[in-house]
Amino acid sequence: MKKKTKGILAFAFLGGIMVTSGVTIAIPGIIPEEESERMTMTGTPADNYPDVDRPQFCGINEPKSTAYVREFEIPTECTNPLAIVTDYDGNVWFTETNTGGVGKFDPTTETFTEYDNPGWPDGARSMMWGIDYAPDGSVWFTDEAHDSVWRFSTFDEEYNRLSYPSEGNSLPQKLLIDGSQIIINDFTGNKITFLDPNQSGEDVNYVSLPSPIENSVTADFAVDNNANVWYTNWLFQQGGVLVKFDHTGYLENVATGGEQFLPLMDYIEIFELPPELLTPNGIEIDNEGNIWLADTTTSFFFRFDPMTETYTQYVTAEPMLSTYGNQTGIVKTPISRPYWMAADDTGKIVFNSQTSNNISVMDPRSDSLVEYHVPSKNPYWSDCDPGTGFMLAECGIAQVFDFTIDGSKIWFTEWVENNIGVVDTTVPLPADIDLESTSIVLERGDSKHFNFIVTPQFQQNLMGVEILLSPTHDFIDVELTHDSPSAFQLDSDTSRPIHTDISASEDAIPGTYKVLIGLQTADVAISKFVTVTIE
Repeated sequence: MKKKTKGILAFAFLGGIMVTSGVTIAIPGIIPEEESERMTMTGTPADNYPDVDRPQFCGINEPKSTAYVREFEIPTECTNPLAIVTDYDGNVWFTETNTGGVGKFDPTTETFTEYDNPGWPDGARSMMWGIDYAPDGSVWFTDEAHDSVWRFSTFDEEYNRLSYPSEGNSLPQKLLIDGSQIIINDFTGNKITFLDPNQSGEDVNYVSLPSPIENSVTADFAVDNNANVWYTNWLFQQGGVLVKFDHTGYLENVATGGEQFLPLMDYIEIFELPPELLTPNGIEIDNEGNIWLADTTTSFFFRFDPMTETYTQYVTAEPMLSTYGNQTGIVKTPISRPYWMAADDTGKIVFNSQTSNNISVMDPRSDSLVEYHVPSKNPYWSDCDPGTGFMLAECGIAQVFDFTIDGSKIWFTEWVENNIGVVDTTVPLPADIDLESTSIVLERGDSKHFNFIVTPQFQQNLMGVEILLSPTHDFIDVELTHDSPSAFQLDSDTSRPIHTDISASEDAIPGTYKVLIGLQTADVAISKFVTVTIE
C-alpha cells in the first residue's frame, strides 16, 4: 500500500468518511479543475490544501462555548489537532497532524505555545493518533505517515525520531507509557508493540505481539490492574475477537530464559466478540474490572464481564439533526459512532461520539449517560447545505477525534475546526430523570406501561426539551403514550411525568437488554438505562 493512501484507508476504517453517516467530501470532477487546483499561499499549514478544500480541513467558525463546553482556537491556521494529553501541571499537549509538531495550552493563562519540528518534511501530513506524557517531562507521539514514534523534550524543546518496525502495512496508532515501557497498537500491521523509552537514536528494539487473526486490524488497548493488556483484533465490519495478553507472565518467562519454550502467543486468551459489535476501536477498563468497547460503525458500546464472559450492549442518544443535516435525505438511520474510551478517577467511562459531535460520560454504577454537545460544527463533513447562512454555521461535525481526562475536565481536539476544547463535568445538569423502576420483564409479544419523571434543576424554564427513547435491538420497541409530548418546555417549578409502553415482538430473542430513556437539550443529553429481560 502506498504511504500516501494508508492513512486515508485507516481513516475510512475508523468511520471518518463513511457515506452512510451522511458525510460529504470533495469529489474530483464536481469542482472545476482550475478552481480545485488554485493555491493562495499564506505561509501557514493551510498551504497543504488547495483553496477550495480549506474550509473543509481548516475550519469555518470562531470558537464557541456552552454552559458545559468551552473552545479555544489554535493560533496557527489549519494545524489539524488530533491526539491530546495533559501533564502533571495541568498543561494540555496536542499533536498537529498538519505540522508534525506539538502544541501546548496553559489553562491558567489561556495561552498557546507551538513547537516547530525541524525534522518534519515540508508539506507532509500525518494522522498522529497517539500521545502520552512521561515522568521525565517528555511528550511521546505516533506518526503513521513515516512509521515513526517521536519524543519531544519539554525541557530542551527538541524532537527525536524513533523508527517503528514497518514490515508490510504498519500504522502505529495509540500510545501509552506504562511504567518502564511504551505500548503501541499497530492498526494495519496487526500487532501490539512494546519498546523501552530509554533507548535513543532511530534504531530501536521493539517486542511485537502478533494478533490471532491474520489480515485483520489491531485496535486500541487497555491495561488492567494485573498488567494484562486487553485489545481487539477484527476484520472490517466482519467482527473479531477480544484479546487478553498476560504480559507479566511473559516477562517472568523471559527473565528465566524460557522464551524459547513458550512463545508470545501462548500468553494470550481469546474471547469472541458479539455479532452486533463490528468496529471496536476504543477500549477501557472500569473499577470493577469490566472491559468497555466502542463500536465506530453504529451507535452502540458494550461492557464485557471477564468473570462471566458475557457482553452487555448499550446505545447512545440519536444524533441531533444539526450534526448530519440530511439536506439530500441520504441519511436513513443516523448513527453516533462511539470512538475512543477512557476512565476517570471515579470509574466513569468517557468516550467521544464522532458523528454526534459529543463527549459522553457513562456511569456504570448508576447506569446513566450524559452526552455533552460540542458547539462548533463543520458542514463539509455532513449532509449540509453547502451555501452560506444558518446551515453553514450550525450544521456539521468538528471531527472530535481525541480527548483526555484531567480531574473533572475533559479536554478534546477538533480536527477540522483548529480548536481544542474542554468539558467541565462539575457544571450542574439542567434536569434529572427519575425512573419508576430500573428493570422490566417481558414475554415475547408482551407490552408493559413504563413511567418516568423529568424534574428541572434550575429556577428557570428549560426550552426545547426532547424525549429520548432508544432500544438496543429492533425487536424491542418504546413508544410515548397518554398524550406525552416528544418535545416541550420544562417549567422551572414543575416536574413532568412521561408515559411510555415498552414491548417485545413475537420473534424477540430471550435475554437481557438495555433501553435508553432520557432527554435532549441543545447542549446536553441526560439518560438512564432500563434493563429489559425477555423471557
